[in-house]
Amino acid sequence: MHQSSAIQVSALPARAPFDAGFGVYVHWPFCASKCPYCDFNSHVRRAPVDEARYVAAFKTELAHRAAIAPDRTVSSIFFGGGTPSLMKGATVGAIIDAIAGLWPVAPDAEITLEANPTSVEAGRFRDYRAAGVNRVSLGVQALNDPDLKRLGRLHSAGEALAAVRVAGEIFERYSFDLIYARPHQTAEAWRAELEQAIAHAVEHLSLYQLTIEPGTWFDRLYRAGKLTTPDEDLARALWDVTQEVCDRHGMPAYEVSNHARPGAESRHNLVYWRYGEYAGVGPGAHGRLVGADGRLAMATELAPEKWLEQVERQGHGLTETERLTPEAQGDEYLVMGLRLAEGIVPARYAALAGRSLDAGRIRDLTEHGLLRAEGGRLAITPAGFPVLNAVISQLAA
Repeated sequence: MHQSSAIQVSALPARAPFDAGFGVYVHWPFCASKCPYCDFNSHVRRAPVDEARYVAAFKTELAHRAAIAPDRTVSSIFFGGGTPSLMKGATVGAIIDAIAGLWPVAPDAEITLEANPTSVEAGRFRDYRAAGVNRVSLGVQALNDPDLKRLGRLHSAGEALAAVRVAGEIFERYSFDLIYARPHQTAEAWRAELEQAIAHAVEHLSLYQLTIEPGTWFDRLYRAGKLTTPDEDLARALWDVTQEVCDRHGMPAYEVSNHARPGAESRHNLVYWRYGEYAGVGPGAHGRLVGADGRLAMATELAPEKWLEQVERQGHGLTETERLTPEAQGDEYLVMGLRLAEGIVPARYAALAGRSLDAGRIRDLTEHGLLRAEGGRLAITPAGFPVLNAVISQLAA
């Protein structure tokens, strides 16, 4: 995310509870093609994927996580990727059933599946709803065909909007993503595209500034001088348009890149940003669980086939299990929580880090207009976002 960004913080929401929820993240690593901007753990396979074998491995790895964190109630489940909408509805249902067999699932649990808006995958939406999915997140990315082609997307703008309409008919909740700060994009063009998007969005939009990630095809083109991105002034103008249009339509930013009508925020992502616990399973998944030895940072094998073999051999695909120190927990809470418009709870920081934030530093940052203190919370101000990392470093020192 472009660091000159700034959330317009008005009245701060009620404080998040210390219990920020418990989520389960399921990573499906396969895609029909690799987008040139993407650095996620996604893989293209020409041969059909053995979904039954992967379901068995997911069940095994979920049981491993439940043994570490048994006494939890699942508040959210998220199928990410990759392209989870390449899975059969029965595969999704089997994984949801496995989760429900290991932990109680809250009656109002949010169960989200990421989907690509091709007509074929949109036709699967009814199967996903029958499996228990109640929210979809559509990777639209752009609303004009030339930019979709440049972004390596396989769908057209017409197919994307058709999928959005189908999602609205079948699911209780839906969201879609757009990428802006695209090559040659103007503020005026982005304003028109965003107005069009909001006309189709009921409650939630994820709006990401294009970032050139190392190792991607876009990175190679950028370093070769064959891809241009907006300069600082235009990037900021695009950000300002984003905030102005979304605010005017009642969809303010509740996180740096996410906009929602009040009450329609992504509950699963709030688990991350409020520093709750989550079990991550599948190739390349990450997790944060509190076990007998404290809060654990967990990561799995990236390569799908190696992950599958490791799970079958030893009961999990973990390549990293690190016990986080109190200092590391406090730092993670600051990094995640200060992305939110609601900010952080200093008392929660003290409980995690084993020490309080320095009152003098808070006062200094507040007096300089970089931090806002209200109602037992701290939040970054619009002026603070361009130097967010410096503010976090100052608070954590």
